[in-house]
Amino acid sequence: MTAALAGESAGAPVLSPMLQRLAAERATGALMRDRGTLYLADGEVVHAESPATPGIDVLLTRGGALRREGWWDAVAEAGVGRRVGRYLVDSGRVPGGALELCHLGALYDAAFFALAPTRTPARFRYGVAHWIGPVRPVPAAAVQRETLRRRELLDRIWPDAAGDTAPLTRTGRPADAPVPPRQRRVLERVDGARTATDIAQELGRSAFHTLVDLRRLTAAGLVEAVPQAALAASSADRIALPEVTADPDVALLRRLRNALEAL
Repeated sequence: MTAALAGESAGAPVLSPMLQRLAAERATGALMRDRGTLYLADGEVVHAESPATPGIDVLLTRGGALRREGWWDAVAEAGVGRRVGRYLVDSGRVPGGALELCHLGALYDAAFFALAPTRTPARFRYGVAHWIGPVRPVPAAAVQRETLRRRELLDRIWPDAAGDTAPLTRTGRPADAPVPPRQRRVLERVDGARTATDIAQELGRSAFHTLVDLRRLTAAGLVEAVPQAALAASSADRIALPEVTADPDVALLRRLRNALEAL
């Protein structure tokens, strides 16, 4: 069952009145917005995903808590039953505390982007559960408070959000002070093409904390967003490829659909 409601009002005292209502109803399902999805169980947020952030699999494997093949083993064994998190702990692959930390990090990270302002109506699909399964539920009010706190922190560091989604480039100016190692690793990946999301994915780090580092580097005069005029010129220089119109392999698409539905 899918409920499509009009988009949330920008002047509302909460980030998502729809999320507020679902929490009050103790609803279970998936709240889908422009930049991500929040999964609820009994009105609490149990997981979140966004294309702007590395997923929990990246945080676990890049952080060294789990080998990549161990992650896919868990998905294969427990994905259909929606108990991947429980399987990782019970099988001894990941300590319970490490899983909770990574899960909360991924949840708050994705929720920050999923709750970004949008003019597109949100949708809620009742009864949908994420395959990670129960780890540690978070009250919806706590998710909204943390998202607001993060927005305010970014605005204090540097109020212009242009570099949050655009490709980034170095200004070439010398640094007034030594760049901390954490920020240096981010700065090394600023090349005129990568975005904040690209850098976070490559480093296997929180996208929000990558934004914090990038805004600090911007405030220090070391990084800036690639100007829109330069992006437009770059797009104009690209060679247009002919559109592929061949019929797709229907059998392959069916197998892919069945695999996705199983997860």
